[in-house]
Amino acid sequence: MNNEPWYSDGLKFECTQCGNCCTGAPGFVWVSEEEVKNIAEYLDKPIGEIRLLYTRPARGKTSLTEFANGDCVFFDPQGRGCTIYPVRPIQCKTWPFWKSNVDSPESWEQTRRDCPGIGSGNFVSLEEIQTQLAKTDI
Repeated sequence: MNNEPWYSDGLKFECTQCGNCCTGAPGFVWVSEEEVKNIAEYLDKPIGEIRLLYTRPARGKTSLTEFANGDCVFFDPQGRGCTIYPVRPIQCKTWPFWKSNVDSPESWEQTRRDCPGIGSGNFVSLEEIQTQLAKTDI
């Protein structure tokens, strides 16, 4: 029995900067205290303001807030980009290499439907995918 994941030969992915991963159905973007602090420093705002205006408690953790349409509070719809990109949370940095997305070829295909960077661009090795997967549990 082979213990290698279905993607053991690697996967192709290159971010197209489309912003689709920052929009859509409501959900959660988990943030740590360190990430909240980094956002506050980057925006030159008090950490309390960031907590109050841009985060919410959810499932015993902290998540970024979102607009009524599901877009991340830090998503710029005109530029289709992240306004805190240099300090974006690890959840965002590791997209699309989340356990839920690479669980099966079918999960990967479902994710590809919303992410035009999946299946094109750079080859991402098994080792890099595993590194990304180890950073978060989504």
